[in-house]
Amino acid sequence: MTTRRTFMASLLAAAAAPKLTWAEAGNPAYLGAAREADGGFALFGLSADGADLFRISLPGRGHAAAAHPVRPEAVAFARRPGTFALVIDCARGRLAARLEAPEGRHFYGHGAFLHGGEVLATTENHIESGEGRIGFWAASEGYARIGEVASGGIGPHEVRTMPDGRTLAVANGGILTRPETGRDKLNIPQMAPNLAYAGEDGVLETVSLDPDLHLDSIRHLAVSAEGRVAFAMQWQGEAMDGVPLLGLHFRGEAPQLLEAGFAEQVAMEGYAGSVAISGERVAITSPRGGRVHVFGLNGELAGILRRSDVCGIAPAPAGFVASDGLGGLLSLDTAAAVRPLAHAARSWDNHLVALG
Repeated sequence: MTTRRTFMASLLAAAAAPKLTWAEAGNPAYLGAAREADGGFALFGLSADGADLFRISLPGRGHAAAAHPVRPEAVAFARRPGTFALVIDCARGRLAARLEAPEGRHFYGHGAFLHGGEVLATTENHIESGEGRIGFWAASEGYARIGEVASGGIGPHEVRTMPDGRTLAVANGGILTRPETGRDKLNIPQMAPNLAYAGEDGVLETVSLDPDLHLDSIRHLAVSAEGRVAFAMQWQGEAMDGVPLLGLHFRGEAPQLLEAGFAEQVAMEGYAGSVAISGERVAITSPRGGRVHVFGLNGELAGILRRSDVCGIAPAPAGFVASDGLGGLLSLDTAAAVRPLAHAARSWDNHLVALG
Protein backbone atom coordinates (compact mmCIF):
# COMPACT_ATOMS: atom_id res chain seq x y z
CA MET A 1 0.00 0.00 0.00
CA THR A 2 1.17 3.53 -0.71
CA THR A 3 2.75 5.28 2.29
CA ARG A 4 2.14 8.89 3.27
CA ARG A 5 5.77 9.71 2.39
CA THR A 6 5.55 8.33 -1.15
CA PHE A 7 2.12 9.92 -1.55
CA MET A 8 3.46 13.39 -0.65
CA ALA A 9 6.40 12.90 -3.02
CA SER A 10 3.99 12.04 -5.80
CA LEU A 11 2.03 15.24 -5.10
CA LEU A 12 5.15 17.32 -5.68
CA ALA A 13 5.88 15.51 -8.92
CA ALA A 14 2.29 15.81 -10.07
CA ALA A 15 2.26 19.55 -9.38
CA ALA A 16 5.15 20.05 -11.80
CA ALA A 17 3.58 18.07 -14.65
CA PRO A 18 1.28 19.71 -17.22
CA LYS A 19 -2.33 18.65 -16.85
CA LEU A 20 -5.41 18.68 -19.01
CA THR A 21 -8.46 20.53 -17.71
CA TRP A 22 -12.17 20.17 -18.32
CA ALA A 23 -11.79 22.71 -21.16
CA GLU A 24 -10.21 19.92 -23.24
CA ALA A 25 -13.44 17.93 -22.77
CA GLY A 26 -15.67 20.81 -23.86
CA ASN A 27 -16.26 22.38 -20.41
CA PRO A 28 -19.32 20.28 -19.55
CA ALA A 29 -21.73 21.61 -16.95
CA TYR A 30 -23.06 18.14 -16.08
CA LEU A 31 -22.25 14.45 -16.30
CA GLY A 32 -24.96 11.83 -16.68
CA ALA A 33 -25.08 8.10 -17.32
CA ALA A 34 -27.77 6.62 -19.55
CA ARG A 35 -29.03 3.46 -21.23
CA GLU A 36 -29.26 4.00 -24.98
CA ALA A 37 -31.89 2.76 -27.42
CA ASP A 38 -29.74 -0.20 -28.49
CA GLY A 39 -29.44 -1.38 -24.88
CA GLY A 40 -25.87 -0.14 -24.39
CA PHE A 41 -24.71 2.23 -21.67
CA ALA A 42 -22.70 5.44 -21.85
CA LEU A 43 -21.50 8.42 -19.85
CA PHE A 44 -22.34 11.82 -21.33
CA GLY A 45 -20.87 15.26 -20.81
CA LEU A 46 -23.61 17.89 -21.15
CA SER A 47 -23.64 21.62 -21.69
CA ALA A 48 -25.70 23.94 -19.48
CA ASP A 49 -28.38 23.82 -22.21
CA GLY A 50 -28.48 20.01 -22.26
CA ALA A 51 -26.47 19.46 -25.45
CA ASP A 52 -24.16 16.44 -25.73
CA LEU A 53 -20.49 17.43 -25.51
CA PHE A 54 -19.04 13.92 -25.34
CA ARG A 55 -20.15 10.32 -25.11
CA ILE A 56 -18.07 7.49 -23.64
CA SER A 57 -19.27 3.88 -23.68
CA LEU A 58 -19.63 2.03 -20.37
CA PRO A 59 -19.51 -1.76 -19.93
CA GLY A 60 -22.72 -1.81 -17.88
CA ARG A 61 -25.28 0.29 -16.12
CA GLY A 62 -23.82 3.19 -14.16
CA HIS A 63 -25.17 4.73 -10.99
CA ALA A 64 -23.28 7.93 -10.27
CA ALA A 65 -19.97 9.51 -11.22
CA ALA A 66 -17.50 11.53 -9.20
CA ALA A 67 -16.05 14.37 -11.27
CA HIS A 68 -12.46 15.45 -10.61
CA PRO A 69 -12.53 19.18 -9.74
CA VAL A 70 -9.68 20.07 -12.14
CA ARG A 71 -8.73 17.26 -14.51
CA PRO A 72 -11.22 15.93 -17.09
CA GLU A 73 -11.64 12.64 -15.19
CA ALA A 74 -14.81 10.97 -14.01
CA VAL A 75 -14.97 7.96 -11.71
CA ALA A 76 -17.96 5.89 -12.85
CA PHE A 77 -19.25 3.45 -10.26
CA ALA A 78 -20.99 0.18 -11.04
CA ARG A 79 -24.54 -0.17 -9.80
CA ARG A 80 -24.39 -1.38 -6.19
CA PRO A 81 -23.27 -3.79 -4.93
CA GLY A 82 -20.29 -3.50 -7.31
CA THR A 83 -16.63 -4.32 -6.81
CA PHE A 84 -15.11 -2.04 -9.46
CA ALA A 85 -15.12 1.57 -10.58
CA LEU A 86 -13.75 3.06 -13.80
CA VAL A 87 -11.68 6.23 -13.99
CA ILE A 88 -12.49 7.73 -17.39
CA ASP A 89 -10.34 10.25 -19.23
CA CYS A 90 -13.15 12.40 -20.62
CA ALA A 91 -10.87 14.46 -22.88
CA ARG A 92 -9.46 11.42 -24.70
CA GLY A 93 -12.46 9.12 -24.28
CA ARG A 94 -10.52 6.27 -22.75
CA LEU A 95 -10.10 4.30 -19.54
CA ALA A 96 -7.45 5.87 -17.29
CA ALA A 97 -7.59 3.45 -14.34
CA ARG A 98 -9.73 0.72 -12.82
CA LEU A 99 -10.43 0.60 -9.10
CA GLU A 100 -10.97 -2.81 -7.54
CA ALA A 101 -12.59 -2.94 -4.11
CA PRO A 102 -10.29 -4.63 -1.58
CA GLU A 103 -11.07 -8.23 -0.73
CA GLY A 104 -14.12 -8.43 1.48
CA ARG A 105 -15.50 -5.06 0.34
CA HIS A 106 -17.92 -3.76 -2.26
CA PHE A 107 -18.73 -0.25 -3.42
CA TYR A 108 -22.06 1.48 -2.86
CA GLY A 109 -22.06 3.54 -6.07
CA HIS A 110 -20.77 6.96 -5.00
CA GLY A 111 -17.52 8.80 -4.33
CA ALA A 112 -16.14 12.31 -3.79
CA PHE A 113 -12.80 14.08 -4.13
CA LEU A 114 -10.87 15.66 -1.25
CA HIS A 115 -7.88 18.01 -1.09
CA GLY A 116 -8.57 19.66 -4.44
CA GLY A 117 -8.80 16.34 -6.24
CA GLU A 118 -5.73 14.59 -4.83
CA VAL A 119 -7.74 12.00 -2.87
CA LEU A 120 -10.85 10.08 -3.90
CA ALA A 121 -13.18 8.84 -1.15
CA THR A 122 -15.48 5.87 -1.84
CA THR A 123 -18.38 4.41 0.13
CA GLU A 124 -17.93 0.72 0.84
CA ASN A 125 -19.35 -2.25 2.71
CA HIS A 126 -17.14 -4.37 4.99
CA ILE A 127 -18.95 -7.56 4.08
CA GLU A 128 -18.01 -9.73 7.06
CA SER A 129 -19.12 -7.25 9.72
CA GLY A 130 -21.73 -5.38 7.67
CA GLU A 131 -20.21 -2.07 8.77
CA GLY A 132 -19.62 0.84 6.44
CA ARG A 133 -16.21 2.04 5.36
CA ILE A 134 -14.84 5.07 3.55
CA GLY A 135 -11.93 4.12 1.30
CA PHE A 136 -9.22 6.58 0.23
CA TRP A 137 -7.38 6.48 -3.10
CA ALA A 138 -4.45 8.65 -4.30
CA ALA A 139 -5.58 10.17 -7.59
CA SER A 140 -2.07 11.34 -8.54
CA GLU A 141 -0.73 7.80 -8.10
CA GLY A 142 -3.08 6.16 -10.53
CA TYR A 143 -5.70 5.84 -7.78
CA ALA A 144 -3.64 3.64 -5.50
CA ARG A 145 -5.41 2.66 -2.27
CA ILE A 146 -3.97 4.63 0.68
CA GLY A 147 -6.31 3.84 3.57
CA GLU A 148 -9.82 3.67 4.98
CA VAL A 149 -11.91 4.69 8.01
CA ALA A 150 -15.23 3.56 9.45
CA SER A 151 -18.22 5.42 8.02
CA GLY A 152 -20.02 5.61 11.35
CA GLY A 153 -22.89 3.31 10.39
CA ILE A 154 -24.24 0.62 8.08
CA GLY A 155 -24.78 1.03 4.35
CA PRO A 156 -23.03 4.30 3.50
CA HIS A 157 -24.43 5.33 0.13
CA GLU A 158 -23.57 8.84 -1.03
CA VAL A 159 -20.63 10.87 0.25
CA ARG A 160 -20.06 14.58 -0.37
CA THR A 161 -17.14 16.92 0.24
CA MET A 162 -17.70 19.75 2.70
CA PRO A 163 -16.56 23.30 1.84
CA ASP A 164 -13.27 22.90 3.74
CA GLY A 165 -12.19 20.33 1.13
CA ARG A 166 -11.07 17.73 3.67
CA THR A 167 -14.23 16.73 5.54
CA LEU A 168 -16.93 14.42 4.20
CA ALA A 169 -20.66 14.24 4.76
CA VAL A 170 -21.72 10.58 4.71
CA ALA A 171 -25.23 9.19 4.19
CA ASN A 172 -25.30 6.01 6.28
CA GLY A 173 -28.52 4.48 4.99
CA GLY A 174 -28.69 1.86 7.73
CA ILE A 175 -29.64 -1.01 5.38
CA LEU A 176 -27.55 -4.18 5.56
CA THR A 177 -26.95 -6.04 2.28
CA ARG A 178 -24.60 -8.84 1.23
CA PRO A 179 -23.31 -9.72 -2.25
CA GLU A 180 -24.71 -13.25 -2.11
CA THR A 181 -28.24 -11.88 -1.66
CA GLY A 182 -27.87 -8.96 -4.07
CA ARG A 183 -30.02 -5.97 -3.12
CA ASP A 184 -32.08 -7.82 -0.50
CA LYS A 185 -32.49 -5.75 2.68
CA LEU A 186 -31.50 -7.92 5.63
CA ASN A 187 -32.04 -5.79 8.74
CA ILE A 188 -35.14 -3.62 8.25
CA PRO A 189 -36.47 -4.00 11.84
CA GLN A 190 -33.08 -2.99 13.28
CA MET A 191 -32.28 -0.13 10.87
CA ALA A 192 -30.46 2.87 12.35
CA PRO A 193 -29.59 5.37 9.61
CA ASN A 194 -27.53 8.47 10.33
CA LEU A 195 -25.80 11.42 8.74
CA ALA A 196 -22.10 11.36 9.61
CA TYR A 197 -19.20 13.74 9.15
CA ALA A 198 -15.79 12.17 8.72
CA GLY A 199 -12.19 12.97 7.87
CA GLU A 200 -9.17 10.87 7.10
CA ASP A 201 -8.76 10.13 10.82
CA GLY A 202 -12.33 8.93 11.33
CA VAL A 203 -15.85 10.05 12.24
CA LEU A 204 -16.21 13.55 13.69
CA GLU A 205 -19.98 13.74 14.29
CA THR A 206 -23.12 11.68 13.71
CA VAL A 207 -26.73 12.85 13.53
CA SER A 208 -29.71 10.49 13.89
CA LEU A 209 -33.43 10.96 13.37
CA ASP A 210 -36.10 10.32 15.99
CA PRO A 211 -36.62 6.60 16.75
CA ASP A 212 -40.04 6.58 15.05
CA LEU A 213 -38.23 7.46 11.78
CA HIS A 214 -35.61 4.72 12.01
CA LEU A 215 -36.98 3.24 8.75
CA ASP A 216 -36.14 6.49 6.87
CA SER A 217 -32.94 5.48 5.08
CA ILE A 218 -30.65 8.48 4.51
CA ARG A 219 -29.39 7.96 0.95
CA HIS A 220 -28.38 11.05 -1.01
CA LEU A 221 -26.75 14.36 -0.19
CA ALA A 222 -26.17 17.91 -1.39
CA VAL A 223 -23.91 20.49 0.25
CA SER A 224 -24.11 24.27 0.01
CA ALA A 225 -21.14 26.63 -0.03
CA GLU A 226 -21.97 27.55 3.57
CA GLY A 227 -21.81 23.93 4.73
CA ARG A 228 -25.53 23.21 4.92
CA VAL A 229 -26.20 19.55 4.10
CA ALA A 230 -29.44 18.43 2.46
CA PHE A 231 -30.24 14.73 2.80
CA ALA A 232 -32.81 12.73 0.83
CA MET A 233 -34.39 9.61 2.32
CA GLN A 234 -36.12 6.41 1.25
CA TRP A 235 -38.80 5.07 3.60
CA GLN A 236 -38.72 1.33 4.25
CA GLY A 237 -42.20 1.23 5.78
CA GLU A 238 -45.58 1.64 4.10
CA ALA A 239 -45.75 4.25 1.34
CA MET A 240 -49.05 5.51 2.76
CA ASP A 241 -47.26 6.60 5.93
CA GLY A 242 -46.37 9.85 4.14
CA VAL A 243 -43.24 10.54 6.17
CA PRO A 244 -40.66 13.30 5.50
CA LEU A 245 -38.14 12.49 2.76
CA LEU A 246 -35.93 15.58 2.97
CA GLY A 247 -33.82 17.03 5.75
CA LEU A 248 -31.40 19.90 6.26
CA HIS A 249 -28.51 20.06 8.69
CA PHE A 250 -25.73 22.31 9.92
CA ARG A 251 -22.98 20.70 11.99
CA GLY A 252 -23.63 20.99 15.71
CA GLU A 253 -27.36 21.60 15.26
CA ALA A 254 -30.50 19.45 15.19
CA PRO A 255 -31.74 18.32 11.75
CA GLN A 256 -34.70 20.10 10.14
CA LEU A 257 -37.21 17.91 8.26
CA LEU A 258 -39.18 19.35 5.32
CA GLU A 259 -42.61 18.18 4.13
CA ALA A 260 -44.95 19.14 1.29
CA GLY A 261 -48.25 18.17 2.95
CA PHE A 262 -49.55 14.69 3.62
CA ALA A 263 -51.11 14.04 0.19
CA GLU A 264 -47.92 15.02 -1.63
CA GLN A 265 -45.76 13.02 0.76
CA VAL A 266 -47.88 9.95 0.05
CA ALA A 267 -47.63 10.65 -3.70
CA MET A 268 -43.82 10.41 -3.44
CA GLU A 269 -44.31 6.72 -2.55
CA GLY A 270 -41.72 6.89 0.20
CA TYR A 271 -38.85 7.38 -2.24
CA ALA A 272 -36.56 10.33 -2.90
CA GLY A 273 -34.11 9.61 -5.71
CA SER A 274 -31.82 12.67 -5.78
CA VAL A 275 -31.35 16.00 -4.03
CA ALA A 276 -29.76 19.33 -5.00
CA ILE A 277 -29.26 22.78 -3.48
CA SER A 278 -29.36 25.88 -5.69
CA GLY A 279 -29.05 29.26 -4.02
CA GLU A 280 -31.84 29.51 -1.44
CA ARG A 281 -33.71 26.49 -2.78
CA VAL A 282 -33.43 22.74 -2.26
CA ALA A 283 -35.16 20.10 -4.40
CA ILE A 284 -35.77 16.36 -4.24
CA THR A 285 -37.03 14.01 -6.94
CA SER A 286 -39.15 10.87 -6.85
CA PRO A 287 -39.12 8.65 -9.96
CA ARG A 288 -41.69 6.38 -8.33
CA GLY A 289 -44.04 9.23 -7.55
CA GLY A 290 -43.25 11.27 -10.67
CA ARG A 291 -42.58 14.36 -8.59
CA VAL A 292 -40.07 17.12 -7.92
CA HIS A 293 -40.55 19.04 -4.68
CA VAL A 294 -38.78 22.41 -4.37
CA PHE A 295 -38.43 24.08 -0.96
CA GLY A 296 -36.89 27.23 0.36
CA LEU A 297 -34.05 26.70 2.79
CA ASN A 298 -36.45 28.16 5.39
CA GLY A 299 -38.50 24.95 5.01
CA GLU A 300 -41.42 26.40 3.03
CA LEU A 301 -42.68 24.56 -0.06
CA ALA A 302 -41.89 26.64 -3.17
CA GLY A 303 -43.25 24.46 -5.97
CA ILE A 304 -44.13 21.01 -7.28
CA LEU A 305 -43.41 19.49 -10.70
CA ARG A 306 -45.25 16.36 -11.84
CA ARG A 307 -43.08 14.47 -14.33
CA SER A 308 -42.98 10.75 -15.08
CA ASP A 309 -39.80 8.91 -14.00
CA VAL A 310 -37.90 12.05 -13.02
CA CYS A 311 -34.84 11.35 -10.87
CA GLY A 312 -31.61 13.21 -11.66
CA ILE A 313 -31.35 16.79 -10.40
CA ALA A 314 -28.52 19.30 -10.16
CA PRO A 315 -28.16 23.04 -9.51
CA ALA A 316 -28.33 25.57 -12.34
CA PRO A 317 -27.79 29.35 -12.31
CA ALA A 318 -31.55 30.07 -12.26
CA GLY A 319 -32.79 26.97 -10.46
CA PHE A 320 -32.23 23.33 -11.34
CA VAL A 321 -31.71 20.89 -14.21
CA ALA A 322 -33.52 17.54 -13.98
CA SER A 323 -33.38 14.34 -16.04
CA ASP A 324 -35.86 11.53 -16.52
CA GLY A 325 -35.99 7.95 -17.69
CA LEU A 326 -37.72 8.98 -20.93
CA GLY A 327 -34.70 10.87 -22.27
CA GLY A 328 -35.74 14.32 -21.15
CA LEU A 329 -33.58 17.11 -19.73
CA LEU A 330 -35.55 19.88 -18.05
CA SER A 331 -34.87 23.35 -16.70
CA LEU A 332 -36.72 24.17 -13.46
CA ASP A 333 -36.92 27.62 -11.95
CA THR A 334 -37.02 28.25 -8.21
CA ALA A 335 -40.78 27.59 -8.13
CA ALA A 336 -40.52 24.34 -10.16
CA ALA A 337 -41.88 25.86 -13.38
CA VAL A 338 -40.44 23.73 -16.17
CA ARG A 339 -38.87 24.43 -19.57
CA PRO A 340 -37.70 21.56 -21.80
CA LEU A 341 -33.98 21.64 -22.61
CA ALA A 342 -33.32 18.53 -24.68
CA HIS A 343 -34.63 15.08 -25.49
CA ALA A 344 -32.79 12.01 -26.78
CA ALA A 345 -33.48 8.32 -27.35
CA ARG A 346 -31.98 7.24 -24.06
CA SER A 347 -33.00 6.58 -20.46
CA TRP A 348 -31.14 8.76 -17.99
CA ASP A 349 -29.99 7.00 -14.87
CA ASN A 350 -30.50 8.17 -11.29
CA HIS A 351 -28.16 11.14 -11.01
CA LEU A 352 -26.90 14.25 -12.72
CA VAL A 353 -23.47 15.43 -11.56
CA ALA A 354 -22.78 19.17 -11.67
CA LEU A 355 -19.25 20.41 -12.41
CA GLY A 356 -17.75 23.65 -11.23
